[in-house]
Amino acid sequence: MKLVAACYQNDLFLGKLIEEQNVVFNLSMAAKEKNMEFPATMLEGIKLGTVFLDKINQLLDTFHENLLFTYGLDDPDLQWLAPIPRPAKNIFCVGKNYKDHAIEMGSEADIPEHVMMFSKAPTSVIGHGAGIPRHEGITEELDYEGELAVVIGKIGIGITAEEAMDHVFGYTIINDVTARDLQKRHKQFLIGKSLDGSCPMGPCIVPKEYLGDPHELKLITKVNGEVRQDGNTKDFIFTIPEIIKALSAGTTLEPGDIIATGTPAGVGKGFKPPKLLNSGDQVEITVEGIGTLSNEVI
Repeated sequence: MKLVAACYQNDLFLGKLIEEQNVVFNLSMAAKEKNMEFPATMLEGIKLGTVFLDKINQLLDTFHENLLFTYGLDDPDLQWLAPIPRPAKNIFCVGKNYKDHAIEMGSEADIPEHVMMFSKAPTSVIGHGAGIPRHEGITEELDYEGELAVVIGKIGIGITAEEAMDHVFGYTIINDVTARDLQKRHKQFLIGKSLDGSCPMGPCIVPKEYLGDPHELKLITKVNGEVRQDGNTKDFIFTIPEIIKALSAGTTLEPGDIIATGTPAGVGKGFKPPKLLNSGDQVEITVEGIGTLSNEVI
Protein backbone atom coordinates (compact mmCIF):
# COMPACT_ATOMS: atom_id res chain seq x y z
CA MET A 1 0.00 0.00 0.00
CA LYS A 2 1.47 3.32 -1.13
CA LEU A 3 -0.26 6.40 0.26
CA VAL A 4 0.10 9.85 -1.29
CA ALA A 5 -0.89 13.43 -0.64
CA ALA A 6 -1.67 15.23 -3.88
CA CYS A 7 -3.63 17.98 -5.56
CA TYR A 8 -5.94 17.67 -8.57
CA GLN A 9 -7.27 20.88 -10.14
CA ASN A 10 -6.57 22.74 -6.87
CA ASP A 11 -8.36 20.07 -4.80
CA LEU A 12 -6.12 18.57 -2.10
CA PHE A 13 -6.65 14.88 -1.40
CA LEU A 14 -5.20 11.71 0.08
CA GLY A 15 -4.76 8.86 -2.35
CA LYS A 16 -3.43 5.40 -2.96
CA LEU A 17 -0.91 4.77 -5.71
CA ILE A 18 -1.98 1.83 -7.91
CA GLU A 19 1.18 1.15 -9.87
CA GLU A 20 -0.10 -1.74 -11.98
CA GLN A 21 -2.64 0.66 -13.53
CA ASN A 22 -0.43 3.79 -13.42
CA VAL A 23 -3.09 5.71 -11.51
CA VAL A 24 -3.74 7.41 -8.18
CA PHE A 25 -7.01 6.52 -6.43
CA ASN A 26 -8.62 9.52 -4.71
CA LEU A 27 -9.44 8.17 -1.25
CA SER A 28 -10.80 11.51 -0.03
CA MET A 29 -13.38 11.67 -2.83
CA ALA A 30 -14.36 8.03 -2.37
CA ALA A 31 -14.87 8.61 1.37
CA LYS A 32 -17.08 11.59 0.65
CA GLU A 33 -19.14 9.48 -1.75
CA LYS A 34 -19.62 6.88 0.99
CA ASN A 35 -20.32 9.51 3.70
CA MET A 36 -17.37 8.11 5.64
CA GLU A 37 -15.47 10.22 8.15
CA PHE A 38 -11.98 10.41 6.71
CA PRO A 39 -8.87 12.36 7.68
CA ALA A 40 -8.23 15.55 5.74
CA THR A 41 -4.44 15.22 5.98
CA MET A 42 -1.89 12.42 6.14
CA LEU A 43 -0.90 13.54 9.62
CA GLU A 44 -4.49 13.09 10.83
CA GLY A 45 -4.51 9.64 9.27
CA ILE A 46 -1.20 8.65 10.86
CA LYS A 47 -2.62 9.58 14.25
CA LEU A 48 -5.47 7.13 13.63
CA GLY A 49 -3.01 4.29 13.02
CA THR A 50 -4.60 1.00 11.98
CA VAL A 51 -8.06 2.64 11.94
CA PHE A 52 -6.78 4.76 9.02
CA LEU A 53 -5.63 1.66 7.15
CA ASP A 54 -8.95 -0.08 7.84
CA LYS A 55 -10.85 2.87 6.35
CA ILE A 56 -8.65 2.77 3.25
CA ASN A 57 -9.24 -0.94 2.75
CA GLN A 58 -12.99 -0.44 3.12
CA LEU A 59 -12.92 2.22 0.41
CA LEU A 60 -10.83 0.07 -1.90
CA ASP A 61 -13.20 -2.88 -1.44
CA THR A 62 -16.21 -0.68 -2.27
CA PHE A 63 -14.84 1.34 -5.18
CA HIS A 64 -12.03 -0.77 -6.60
CA GLU A 65 -13.60 -0.78 -10.09
CA ASN A 66 -14.80 2.85 -10.08
CA LEU A 67 -12.57 4.84 -12.43
CA LEU A 68 -14.27 8.10 -11.44
CA PHE A 69 -11.93 8.34 -8.48
CA THR A 70 -8.66 7.70 -10.32
CA TYR A 71 -6.17 9.95 -12.14
CA GLY A 72 -3.46 8.87 -14.53
CA LEU A 73 0.08 9.48 -13.36
CA ASP A 74 0.76 11.48 -16.53
CA ASP A 75 -2.29 13.73 -16.04
CA PRO A 76 -0.97 17.33 -16.12
CA ASP A 77 -3.55 18.38 -13.53
CA LEU A 78 -2.12 15.94 -10.94
CA GLN A 79 0.41 17.56 -8.61
CA TRP A 80 2.34 15.53 -6.05
CA LEU A 81 2.81 16.89 -2.54
CA ALA A 82 5.16 15.65 0.14
CA PRO A 83 3.22 13.02 2.13
CA ILE A 84 3.40 15.43 5.08
CA PRO A 85 3.74 18.79 3.30
CA ARG A 86 4.49 20.78 6.44
CA PRO A 87 5.85 18.62 9.29
CA ALA A 88 5.03 19.87 12.79
CA LYS A 89 8.73 19.73 13.74
CA ASN A 90 12.12 19.80 12.14
CA ILE A 91 13.00 16.57 10.32
CA PHE A 92 15.36 14.48 12.45
CA CYS A 93 18.39 13.32 10.45
CA VAL A 94 21.03 10.71 11.19
CA GLY A 95 24.54 11.60 10.08
CA LYS A 96 27.16 9.14 8.85
CA ASN A 97 25.09 5.98 9.26
CA TYR A 98 26.97 4.08 6.54
CA LYS A 99 30.68 3.35 7.04
CA ASP A 100 31.64 4.00 3.42
CA HIS A 101 29.95 7.42 3.51
CA ALA A 102 31.70 8.36 6.75
CA ILE A 103 35.02 7.44 5.13
CA GLU A 104 34.34 9.29 1.85
CA MET A 105 33.61 12.45 3.87
CA GLY A 106 36.71 12.04 6.03
CA SER A 107 38.42 8.84 7.13
CA GLU A 108 37.83 5.72 9.21
CA ALA A 109 38.28 7.97 12.25
CA ASP A 110 34.97 9.61 11.27
CA ILE A 111 32.93 6.42 11.69
CA PRO A 112 30.71 7.34 14.68
CA GLU A 113 30.48 5.37 17.92
CA HIS A 114 27.15 6.97 18.82
CA VAL A 115 24.16 8.09 16.76
CA MET A 116 24.81 11.50 15.17
CA MET A 117 21.75 13.73 14.84
CA PHE A 118 20.97 17.02 13.13
CA SER A 119 17.78 18.49 11.67
CA LYS A 120 16.19 20.18 8.66
CA ALA A 121 13.58 22.92 8.96
CA PRO A 122 9.96 22.12 7.96
CA THR A 123 10.14 24.90 5.35
CA SER A 124 12.72 22.83 3.45
CA VAL A 125 10.12 20.19 2.49
CA ILE A 126 8.92 19.85 -1.10
CA GLY A 127 7.16 17.03 -2.95
CA HIS A 128 8.00 14.60 -5.73
CA GLY A 129 8.34 16.46 -9.01
CA ALA A 130 8.90 19.87 -7.42
CA GLY A 131 11.98 21.93 -8.30
CA ILE A 132 14.98 22.03 -5.98
CA PRO A 133 16.14 25.69 -5.86
CA ARG A 134 19.77 26.09 -6.93
CA HIS A 135 20.25 29.00 -4.47
CA GLU A 136 22.92 30.65 -6.60
CA GLY A 137 24.71 33.36 -4.66
CA ILE A 138 24.09 31.48 -1.41
CA THR A 139 25.89 28.20 -2.07
CA GLU A 140 28.37 26.93 -4.65
CA GLU A 141 28.31 23.35 -3.36
CA LEU A 142 24.79 21.96 -3.55
CA ASP A 143 24.76 18.20 -3.02
CA TYR A 144 22.29 15.29 -2.85
CA GLU A 145 21.84 12.49 -0.28
CA GLY A 146 19.34 9.69 -0.90
CA GLU A 147 17.82 8.31 2.30
CA LEU A 148 15.17 6.00 3.70
CA ALA A 149 12.99 7.95 6.15
CA VAL A 150 10.96 6.60 9.07
CA VAL A 151 7.55 8.10 9.87
CA ILE A 152 6.60 7.86 13.55
CA GLY A 153 3.06 6.73 14.29
CA LYS A 154 2.78 6.62 18.08
CA ILE A 155 3.88 9.05 20.78
CA GLY A 156 6.68 7.97 23.08
CA ILE A 157 9.65 8.98 25.19
CA GLY A 158 12.37 6.74 26.54
CA ILE A 159 11.47 4.12 23.92
CA THR A 160 13.45 0.90 24.18
CA ALA A 161 14.92 -0.81 21.14
CA GLU A 162 12.47 -3.67 21.69
CA GLU A 163 9.49 -1.28 21.60
CA ALA A 164 10.78 0.95 18.81
CA MET A 165 9.11 -0.64 15.80
CA ASP A 166 5.71 -0.41 17.53
CA HIS A 167 6.13 3.39 17.25
CA VAL A 168 6.71 3.34 13.48
CA PHE A 169 3.82 4.09 11.10
CA GLY A 170 5.70 3.65 7.85
CA TYR A 171 8.45 4.74 5.50
CA THR A 172 9.16 7.28 2.77
CA ILE A 173 12.14 8.66 0.82
CA ILE A 174 14.04 11.88 1.50
CA ASN A 175 16.68 13.69 -0.50
CA ASP A 176 18.79 15.41 2.16
CA VAL A 177 19.96 18.20 -0.15
CA THR A 178 22.95 19.89 1.44
CA ALA A 179 24.92 23.09 0.88
CA ARG A 180 28.38 21.69 1.67
CA ASP A 181 30.09 25.08 1.86
CA LEU A 182 27.50 26.38 4.35
CA GLN A 183 27.76 23.13 6.30
CA LYS A 184 31.53 23.62 6.59
CA ARG A 185 31.36 27.36 7.26
CA HIS A 186 28.82 27.21 10.09
CA LYS A 187 30.22 23.97 11.64
CA GLN A 188 26.79 22.85 12.81
CA PHE A 189 24.56 21.57 10.04
CA LEU A 190 21.23 23.40 10.38
CA ILE A 191 21.82 26.24 7.90
CA GLY A 192 23.49 24.07 5.28
CA LYS A 193 20.69 21.51 5.53
CA SER A 194 17.65 23.79 5.74
CA LEU A 195 17.58 25.94 2.62
CA ASP A 196 14.10 26.19 1.12
CA GLY A 197 13.40 23.20 -1.11
CA SER A 198 16.29 21.17 0.29
CA CYS A 199 14.14 18.30 1.59
CA PRO A 200 12.31 16.59 -1.28
CA MET A 201 10.08 13.90 0.27
CA GLY A 202 7.91 11.17 -1.20
CA PRO A 203 6.48 10.14 -3.52
CA CYS A 204 4.49 8.16 -0.97
CA ILE A 205 4.39 6.63 2.50
CA VAL A 206 4.34 2.86 2.75
CA PRO A 207 2.84 1.66 6.06
CA LYS A 208 5.19 -0.73 7.84
CA GLU A 209 2.76 -3.63 7.43
CA TYR A 210 3.28 -3.44 3.65
CA LEU A 211 7.05 -3.08 3.37
CA GLY A 212 8.76 -5.95 5.13
CA ASP A 213 12.21 -5.61 6.70
CA PRO A 214 13.39 -1.99 6.42
CA HIS A 215 16.95 -3.19 7.03
CA GLU A 216 17.06 -5.06 3.70
CA LEU A 217 16.23 -2.36 1.15
CA LYS A 218 18.25 -1.41 -1.91
CA LEU A 219 18.78 2.34 -2.35
CA ILE A 220 19.93 3.86 -5.66
CA THR A 221 20.51 7.54 -6.44
CA LYS A 222 20.90 8.71 -10.03
CA VAL A 223 21.83 12.15 -11.31
CA ASN A 224 20.94 12.69 -14.97
CA GLY A 225 20.66 8.91 -15.29
CA GLU A 226 24.12 8.20 -13.86
CA VAL A 227 24.15 5.93 -10.81
CA ARG A 228 25.87 7.82 -8.00
CA GLN A 229 24.74 5.90 -4.91
CA ASP A 230 24.18 2.14 -4.83
CA GLY A 231 23.57 1.09 -1.23
CA ASN A 232 21.48 -1.11 1.00
CA THR A 233 19.97 -0.40 4.40
CA LYS A 234 21.50 -3.65 5.67
CA ASP A 235 24.70 -1.59 5.90
CA PHE A 236 23.33 0.79 8.55
CA ILE A 237 25.77 1.40 11.40
CA PHE A 238 22.80 2.07 13.68
CA THR A 239 19.52 0.23 13.10
CA ILE A 240 16.14 1.92 13.22
CA PRO A 241 15.41 0.63 16.75
CA GLU A 242 18.80 1.94 17.91
CA ILE A 243 18.12 5.33 16.31
CA ILE A 244 14.66 5.62 17.90
CA LYS A 245 16.04 4.58 21.28
CA ALA A 246 18.81 7.19 21.14
CA LEU A 247 16.56 9.97 19.84
CA SER A 248 13.71 9.36 22.28
CA ALA A 249 15.95 9.34 25.37
CA GLY A 250 14.56 12.52 26.90
CA THR A 251 12.91 13.74 23.67
CA THR A 252 9.25 12.98 22.97
CA LEU A 253 8.54 11.52 19.55
CA GLU A 254 5.07 12.16 18.15
CA PRO A 255 2.93 10.90 15.26
CA GLY A 256 4.14 12.46 12.02
CA ASP A 257 7.72 12.96 13.18
CA ILE A 258 10.15 12.05 10.41
CA ILE A 259 13.58 10.48 10.85
CA ALA A 260 15.96 10.33 7.88
CA THR A 261 18.23 7.35 8.47
CA GLY A 262 21.42 8.48 6.70
CA THR A 263 22.90 8.18 3.23
CA PRO A 264 25.25 5.64 1.63
CA ALA A 265 28.51 6.46 -0.15
CA GLY A 266 28.41 8.26 -3.47
CA VAL A 267 27.42 11.82 -2.60
CA GLY A 268 28.69 14.49 -4.95
CA LYS A 269 31.23 15.87 -2.51
CA GLY A 270 32.79 12.42 -2.15
CA PHE A 271 33.96 12.25 -5.78
CA LYS A 272 37.36 13.52 -6.90
CA PRO A 273 36.74 15.99 -8.38
CA PRO A 274 33.35 16.59 -6.72
CA LYS A 275 30.14 16.07 -8.74
CA LEU A 276 27.89 18.74 -7.27
CA LEU A 277 24.44 19.81 -8.44
CA ASN A 278 23.66 22.49 -10.99
CA SER A 279 20.49 23.89 -12.53
CA GLY A 280 18.89 21.38 -14.87
CA ASP A 281 20.20 18.29 -13.05
CA GLN A 282 17.62 15.57 -12.44
CA VAL A 283 17.99 13.63 -9.18
CA GLU A 284 16.19 10.29 -8.80
CA ILE A 285 16.26 8.29 -5.57
CA THR A 286 14.80 4.79 -5.63
CA VAL A 287 14.23 2.76 -2.48
CA GLU A 288 13.12 -0.83 -2.89
CA GLY A 289 9.46 -1.31 -2.01
CA ILE A 290 8.69 2.42 -1.87
CA GLY A 291 9.35 3.91 -5.30
CA THR A 292 11.31 6.73 -6.90
CA LEU A 293 11.56 10.32 -5.69
CA SER A 294 12.46 12.56 -8.63
CA ASN A 295 13.27 16.29 -8.61
CA GLU A 296 15.02 18.71 -10.95
CA VAL A 297 17.36 21.43 -9.76
CA ILE A 298 16.04 24.79 -10.93
